[in-house]
Amino acid sequence: MPAARSRLHAGAAGSGGMCRDPVQLRDPAGAAPVTQQVSPSADSGWSGRARAAARAQARRWEQATLGRFWSRLLELEFVDRSVALAAKAVVSFFPLLIVAAALSPPSARRSLVDSIAARFGVRGDAFAIMKDAFASPDQTRAATGLLGTLLALAYAVSFTTALQRVYLRAWRRPSGGGVRNKGRGAVWIAGVVALLLLLGSLRRVVGGPPGTISVLVLGVVGSVLSWWWTARLMLRGEVRWRPLLPTAVVTGVGSWAYTLAATVWMPRAVSKHYQQFGSFGIALDFVSWFTGFAFLIVGAAVLGPVLTEGDNALGRWLRGADPSPLTPSAPPALPAPPNAPRLSDAFGLGDVADRGESLG
Repeated sequence: MPAARSRLHAGAAGSGGMCRDPVQLRDPAGAAPVTQQVSPSADSGWSGRARAAARAQARRWEQATLGRFWSRLLELEFVDRSVALAAKAVVSFFPLLIVAAALSPPSARRSLVDSIAARFGVRGDAFAIMKDAFASPDQTRAATGLLGTLLALAYAVSFTTALQRVYLRAWRRPSGGGVRNKGRGAVWIAGVVALLLLLGSLRRVVGGPPGTISVLVLGVVGSVLSWWWTARLMLRGEVRWRPLLPTAVVTGVGSWAYTLAATVWMPRAVSKHYQQFGSFGIALDFVSWFTGFAFLIVGAAVLGPVLTEGDNALGRWLRGADPSPLTPSAPPALPAPPNAPRLSDAFGLGDVADRGESLG
């Protein structure tokens, strides 16, 4: 048996000139131990070194703003949240606008239609169909009645509930609020309708190319302010104003940039799909529009806490003199998930040992 061990050692030394530490296998019956050579690790070559270097780089990125932003998006399950938000917007927003137009005076109704058409980039035959949907207030009032109006409002409030979940989860706030949340949703819906009416009236009053520029400038400013107020309202006033500013700026400016981009592709898409599928094709394009806008809302909601928690000049300015972004009366934030998703996991570079998980 000593000779066998010598041969095993010699064979290990002769295989590539590398000798690994031997492992002795003992027989429970009391037989002499047998030395067995452990095979080299698969990560000992150039591929292992490249993987280790990539893992180290991913860990550095995880501490940067991009890595923390990606981790918080995964924590929020941003794809599911965005799709759910877009679906609720489609099924709740348009019925409410049609009812609001039916209950409004003719001038306000025209302003509302113009605002929606400009917002979605609807022109031509599609615009004519949309005007027909809003141009029959008497029939709409007769068809809906008080019960239909209340149901349209209830569906719209359900959209604000989904929107509030996005903000609460982005800031790791506890749930709750009950009936007050429904009231906040109703207030938010009234504010959105009022903003659309104001922009439409401004476009009609000023008119011409200067009017378009004026609407654009005031619209961007109004959009930033409205989304700043939206974030504060949906977070129940538990987060201070300054930390919410990045979310407001990105959502407000991004929504108008998204609208301008929609004026390029939306009219062609609406015309094409209207010829193929009729009114159903227009609905499909509206779903696509709302889906892209929902991704913008979710990303901007996540960006706020990520920038506020950063250890840099911007993060310190957003927090101000108070190290916490929360108001004094707000309950403490929820803890981060124990196994929070990381940027390295997206590329298969996550290390199980780093998470404290057992290799079994």
